[in-house]
Amino acid sequence: MNRQQSIAAARGLTDASDRLLSADEPLAELHEACGGTLPGTLAIPELLALVRRARGLGLRIAREFSAFDGEELVSGFARIQPIDDDEIGGCEVIVENWHRAVHSETTSHEDAQRIDEVDRATAEVRARLDARQQVQLVSVCVPDAVSFIDAIEAQPGCAWSDYVELQGISHQQPLHWRLLDGASATIPGSSRNWRVRLIPLGPNGAAPRGFELLLLSNEPLPAEGKGTEPAQVGGAHSRIIGSALTPVLRQPIARIIANAETIRTRLAGPLRDEYSEYAGNIAAAGQHLSGMLDDLADLEVVEAPGFSTASERVDLADVARRATGILGVRARDRKIDFVIEESDDPVIATAEFRRVLQIFINLIGNAIAYSPEGSTVTVTAQIEGEGLVSASVSDEGPGVDAGQAEKIFDKFERLGRDSDGGNDTGSGLGLYISRKLALAMGGDLEIVQPDEGEAIAGAQFKLTLAAADSSNS
Repeated sequence: MNRQQSIAAARGLTDASDRLLSADEPLAELHEACGGTLPGTLAIPELLALVRRARGLGLRIAREFSAFDGEELVSGFARIQPIDDDEIGGCEVIVENWHRAVHSETTSHEDAQRIDEVDRATAEVRARLDARQQVQLVSVCVPDAVSFIDAIEAQPGCAWSDYVELQGISHQQPLHWRLLDGASATIPGSSRNWRVRLIPLGPNGAAPRGFELLLLSNEPLPAEGKGTEPAQVGGAHSRIIGSALTPVLRQPIARIIANAETIRTRLAGPLRDEYSEYAGNIAAAGQHLSGMLDDLADLEVVEAPGFSTASERVDLADVARRATGILGVRARDRKIDFVIEESDDPVIATAEFRRVLQIFINLIGNAIAYSPEGSTVTVTAQIEGEGLVSASVSDEGPGVDAGQAEKIFDKFERLGRDSDGGNDTGSGLGLYISRKLALAMGGDLEIVQPDEGEAIAGAQFKLTLAAADSSNS
């Protein structure tokens, strides 16, 4: 089964009941290994959770996942795209960067940690509680849970259970956390049923110093709350591209990439080197088109009226480590090293984690593309003072002059610099979207220009965000 390590992408299609209707061979094999049939309910728990969330929110979701097929641990990067089709009503599932590894026996503690990570990835309400289960910080990503925040703001300082209605539990609250973990609940203003997860924080499970509260629902949002973000798009141009063309184009592009990778890696038989290289160029071009589709989908979201982001505590140094880990293979291919510089004190921002990670991946990915081989990309996280924190990404490429800097954040602008990677990649949307996200989180993204008379030595992009309140740490 090691042949699947070379597969660029595998596609599947689900319906409104989360049944896998069709799938490319690798995805179908994993689905069946997990006990599913084709067609039949998606049997890969980690993917099923992502599909349900994407379908319920009406939003595209992209994130890493891993699953155990009974013999090996399969990991990859999943892109879930709801399909705007009343007959299907499901999602398009694309899994990229397949990787298989021999599965070692895990302890019950490791298994529990994996379950916790899956629940964190799919929770629609997340909160930080103190040792007495009182709410300190909360964030929601669905409209029918906003009343949960409203209730907390109206009467702060209470246990989380005072703001919900627990099902089948009549004892006085708060109970011991183990009795509440896994309970069912309803939220005022939401017609859905919710599952409660309480994850203790600290080394002592018997006396935690606090808790992470997750509220999860396997039910989709009601029709009136479905797809609010993509539907309210400013301008017919982005609506047509994002909602109509993107799903149509993904399938043929994914097949082009998969077939080209099959040829490049000689899985179909012996091949001369020049033809293998040619197939690699086709796969790279397909990946470029796939990335452009992702950018167009993101563009649709950030330009929607009323677009907003969640508010949570984000450790910028931690995000930097995660982003460099994701882009590590690309950097190694070009012999580029990462350096992460951080202050002695934690650099914590008030922002949305996944949006900050998206900005970091764009900035670091650009730095890799524009840096010469054997150079260094530096990420610096620091406290700015006056309630601000920042993160900078610096490279050793040709830099950006003043004239380019004025236009580099414009939509579809590709002035920038010449890529040392040998091809002109990008849609001209990455920096535009990243700055839109930074502004939506109450911050900004800018390019740092050298002082007058100072030579340009690479480019430096700086993300500035509001610092988190230290009292909530």
